[in-house]
Amino acid sequence: MVAADTTWATPFYFDTFGKGIDIAIHSCTKYVGGHSDLMMGLITCRKHYYPALRRAFRNMGVCAGADEIYLASRGMRTMATRLKQGQETALALAAWLKARPEVVKVLHPAFSDCPGHAVWKRDFTGSSGLFSVLLKPYPRARLADMVDNMEIFGMGFSWGGYESLILPFMPERTAVKWAHDGINLRIYAGLEHPDDLIADLEAGFRRLNA
Repeated sequence: MVAADTTWATPFYFDTFGKGIDIAIHSCTKYVGGHSDLMMGLITCRKHYYPALRRAFRNMGVCAGADEIYLASRGMRTMATRLKQGQETALALAAWLKARPEVVKVLHPAFSDCPGHAVWKRDFTGSSGLFSVLLKPYPRARLADMVDNMEIFGMGFSWGGYESLILPFMPERTAVKWAHDGINLRIYAGLEHPDDLIADLEAGFRRLNA
């Protein structure tokens, strides 16, 4: 049995069952909802696994409310359009960031120098608005000055909504050793205009370098 989280690419950019996945797990909080106002999950599976999943669902007493179902169905109506815009904006931001002197590496799977690019090119038909960049080492105070004072980018652990987000992940890891000396800055491209987002990032880098 193969289970996979398909939230990042959604069924629009990854043919889950066509690639041999048996159970697909999707966070509807992200692209399905699309408005940062939904807490919900989704599991789809091959027919063979449905009885067991249905039994677990019933025994755990899981039940999505009417409001959650409404928000998910509303979001799905615009999901393809939002994904397309997010992909285009993220690629524009990633290309701009790649030329910045503060950036060591852009981690976007659609870029040929990104680890895993070959797998993305083989299995996916598009990329979403979520990627990250590795920055050179900077003091925490200057990094905080950058991200705390963004005009458009918010900070949040979720993503997939209409608003762009930026979040630094510091190298405190336990599963594997963090091989980079700097900062992993996770960026989610929402529905704002790319030029406005680039201007916001540019101002942020000025604060980082001040």
